Amino acid sequence: MRFGLVILAAAPLVAAFPAQAQDSAVASTQIVQGDYAAAESKLLAELRIYPGRPELLLNLAAVYAKTGRASEARALYTKVLSKDDVLMDISAEQTAGSHMIAQRGLRRLDTVQFSAR
Repeated sequence: MRFGLVILAAAPLVAAFPAQAQDSAVASTQIVQGDYAAAESKLLAELRIYPGRPELLLNLAAVYAKTGRASEARALYTKVLSKDDVLMDISAEQTAGSHMIAQRGLRRLDTVQFSAR
């Protein structure tokens, strides 16, 4: 089952991939534009309605990572990994599992944390 659309936020070194659900924007536009406060607000509201949706969790993890909240981002990536792997569209031609996206986010967090030491 495919569950949403995942797009790259910007350069390949982003902390995570913002995911876009097929039925709503789930804050991917705000993430790409750097409006993390608006994205976070929208994502938290969506998560109250749809708890556990991987594209929402991944986007919120991206917001947390981009705003210096690595431990919160890590917790969300781990939560995605604790659920079933869901196939997501990266583009019209490419798909990836939610687990792969979460693992990339975790690796990015580890790289940023290690380089900051």
